[in-house]
Amino acid sequence: MAVYSRSRCREWALQFLYQGEFSGPWQPEAVERFWSHFQIEGAVPAYLKELVAGVASHLDELDAFIVRFSEHWRLERMTVVDRNLLRLAIYELLYQPQIPPKVVINEAVEMAKRYGSETSGAFINGILDQVRLSVGREV
Repeated sequence: MAVYSRSRCREWALQFLYQGEFSGPWQPEAVERFWSHFQIEGAVPAYLKELVAGVASHLDELDAFIVRFSEHWRLERMTVVDRNLLRLAIYELLYQPQIPPKVVINEAVEMAKRYGSETSGAFINGILDQVRLSVGREV
């Protein structure tokens, strides 16, 4: 069985969450269907499942953090990429204490630069740093 990096699982999780914005409420079997589209042998990576399930089960809490720290931005006005990157990274900041916050934030910013707009990186960085400080995580 292949082992995939957390970075790669984060990218797949972002793609899954992006797709989920258009396909309706999250269902556990949706991750299996999503994975089958890549035609990669083997099971869905455990970290991908964990990220998707974690974001889904804590969605209201994650969105509350985004709303709290995004001045002058309503959640529904954010781009789908930015909104889901924030959800994913905030989930990791809150529920993955073994991962250094610096890693979570840097990876989210890099994905924002790759998949978002030209201002996404700074926007994501600013909100995530505020979340990090509010929950008392050291860089």
